[in-house]
Amino acid sequence: MKKLIIQIPCYNEEATLPIALGALPREVEGFDLVEWLIINDGCSDNTVQVALDHGVDHVINFQKNHGLAKGFMAGLDACLKLGADVIVNTDADNQYNAADIPKLTAPILDGTAVMVIGARPIDDIEDFSALKKMLQKLGSKVVRIASKTNVSDATSGFRAISRDAAMRMNVFNEYTYTLETIIQAGQKRMAVTSVGVRTNGYLRPSRLMSSISSYIRKSVATILRIFVVYKPFRFFMTIGSLLLASGLLLGIRFLGHYFVGNGAGHVQSLILASILIGGGFQVVLVAFLSDLLSVNRRLMEDLQYRIKKQEFDRLK
Repeated sequence: MKKLIIQIPCYNEEATLPIALGALPREVEGFDLVEWLIINDGCSDNTVQVALDHGVDHVINFQKNHGLAKGFMAGLDACLKLGADVIVNTDADNQYNAADIPKLTAPILDGTAVMVIGARPIDDIEDFSALKKMLQKLGSKVVRIASKTNVSDATSGFRAISRDAAMRMNVFNEYTYTLETIIQAGQKRMAVTSVGVRTNGYLRPSRLMSSISSYIRKSVATILRIFVVYKPFRFFMTIGSLLLASGLLLGIRFLGHYFVGNGAGHVQSLILASILIGGGFQVVLVAFLSDLLSVNRRLMEDLQYRIKKQEFDRLK
């Protein structure tokens, strides 16, 4: 029996959740059973009761607000324990058109992908300002480069994940899971794709993006952090190489002045060159050490995956 679980992270969503749940399907082609799950991320309103009144099958409760990323991962873990073969994540504000869920799950069912991202028609969304549209496209392009995938809407929370891919997911960022999971999947050579989906009118402002500057800062920090985690050797070696090259160029410049008798007036260049070369060597050493740690992390992740697979497959 093939099971699909649709999960919705919730934080005080009593006003919009009934609309989102009212649009969710109970039958999806390719699945024998479709269940709904919400993650109560420390709600202080009647979100949980509203969810139960509207037929939600499972509720994961946090006593305090843990944030979107933690809620997403808690949902994946619960869905795996409940025997989900495919997990679809959507939002409680009814932003995404639930009728497109079969489009998300189709590539997983036919074996062409293990993660499918719903790509919104960014240019056609009236609630997005011109600046936000530009930033969405720029952010998605950066994520495509970092992950080596073809995902056109990296910040979309409307996505489907296979059981096996969900077991391999680890989100370290506390801000959001959207960028990290795509980059992580790409770095792990998972088959990731995107399909065009429709959106509904916005029922409330985004809670994830309090301001454009905050969104940019947090997104850039997320991408840099993932690069350090998954490509530490390249990251630190690039920095170390730049420092070494700058130091060597300054050193050569000083030698040039020294041999023509002007060295005394360029001692500052020699000092700066020594600092840059010394710092460069230290960063290169960090690159090698971080690469060793990265190998250890990959071994630990593989061990974690094997343990999860044994545990969750036994419960299925």
